[in-house]
Amino acid sequence: MALFKYLLLPFAGLYNLVTRIRNHLYDIGHKRSFEFNTIVISVGNLNVGGSGKTPMIEYLIHLLSPNYRVATLSRGYGRVTSGFHIANEHDNARTIGDEPFQLYRKFKDAVVVTVGEERALAIPTILNERPEIQVILLDDAFQHRTVIPQFSVLVTDSAKPFYQDFVLPMGRLREARRGASRADVIVVTKCTNLSAEKESEIRKNLAAVVGNKPVFFTRLRYEAPVPINHQEKISTEVILVTGIANSINLEQEVAARFKVVKHFRYPDHHVYSTQEIDAIHRIAEANHIRSIITTEKDMVKLVTGMVRDRLAAQNWFYIPIQTTFVKDGSDFDNRVLRLVNSKLEEGSQGSE
Repeated sequence: MALFKYLLLPFAGLYNLVTRIRNHLYDIGHKRSFEFNTIVISVGNLNVGGSGKTPMIEYLIHLLSPNYRVATLSRGYGRVTSGFHIANEHDNARTIGDEPFQLYRKFKDAVVVTVGEERALAIPTILNERPEIQVILLDDAFQHRTVIPQFSVLVTDSAKPFYQDFVLPMGRLREARRGASRADVIVVTKCTNLSAEKESEIRKNLAAVVGNKPVFFTRLRYEAPVPINHQEKISTEVILVTGIANSINLEQEVAARFKVVKHFRYPDHHVYSTQEIDAIHRIAEANHIRSIITTEKDMVKLVTGMVRDRLAAQNWFYIPIQTTFVKDGSDFDNRVLRLVNSKLEEGSQGSE
């Protein structure tokens, strides 16, 4: 495996060259970027796969939506539609993507959830259709350099921070490590049992790449399982079903609470078929398991379409998660709130 990895080195070098040229063209203004008067906050990462972007977007929604009018803008990965769209009660995970639909189900009364591949075109459309919006949260937009955010949050998984990875296809980085220097803050995610020594090591390694950027550490808080289509109490023995990029933390959390008889692992953004649900139920019945646990991201795909009716054959639960800061959370909050308040004040003064 190690030999095969290094056989990919020439291709990684070519990919690295292409992305460096692209970034350089944006840096010198040859490729055009747009900055908007409306506050734009970007959350993204360098690597392919789950680093905790959506939980970070949810954290920002909790922080900002009580006092500001907020919209989210995602690409809508995996949806069967295209173009710009504002989520409504007729949508589901297929029409707007699993993560945007998760945001819509959870925050539809607090935020405007939108999808659109072309962010630079989508933002003016949001402001035209919803002129009251004060803050736009860009999900997974670190490499979308056509938009210049006022504040950029780069998330990286503590289990494999970007400075230990390589560009595609040798590793999982979408661009070279030095690209992280565009971020305003670095948030290291999924920090379970973070020791002072480990924190110091991560800070030192990050500083070698991004210099004196603020670094924060977060963990995921797993809440009690929520029933999807019934009210029966969860059993002590369960089956776990996941379709996310990295299920290690969830796997450990569920194993600490229940006896996991079997774990069905599917790729990130997996679209479930009725045949797959039936197969999961057969395994559950064969092992006399009455409870099946899945993620919130998977749940939003399971409650729509043909598979929804299949769930009634077993007791399905999902586990909500929340991002919490290991420490210095108030510092992060204040940075964001100061930015928002200062930009809104500048806008009000400019309109006088």
